[in-house]
Amino acid sequence: MRKADLVNGIAEKTGVAKVDVLVTLEAFFKEVKDTLAEGENVYIRGFGSFVTKKRAKKIGRHIKKNIAIEIPEHYIPAFKPAKIFVEQVKGNVTADKIKDEE
Repeated sequence: MRKADLVNGIAEKTGVAKVDVLVTLEAFFKEVKDTLAEGENVYIRGFGSFVTKKRAKKIGRHIKKNIAIEIPEHYIPAFKPAKIFVEQVKGNVTADKIKDEE
C-alpha cells in the first residue's frame, strides 16, 4: 500500500475530500518527523510508538580503499507496534496472503 492508496481508503471511509486527507496525513508525518528530530518520542495508544534508537560508535571498513573508518554514535528512527496491533496482525496475516502479494 502506498500513500495514495491510504489517502483513497481514508477518503472513501470518512467521506472527507482526498485533498483534505492528504493535507492531514502530510501534517501528521511532518509532526512525527519534527518531534523525533527534537529527541522526543511519539506514543499512539493502540497503534504503537515512534522512537529514536541510539546506535553506538563502531569501526567499519571502506572496502574499496581497504581502510578502517570510525562510524560515530548516532540516532535512528524506529517504530514499535502496540501489543494489540501485533496480535491483530498475527491473527489476520497468513503465509498464503504474503505470497499472493509478492
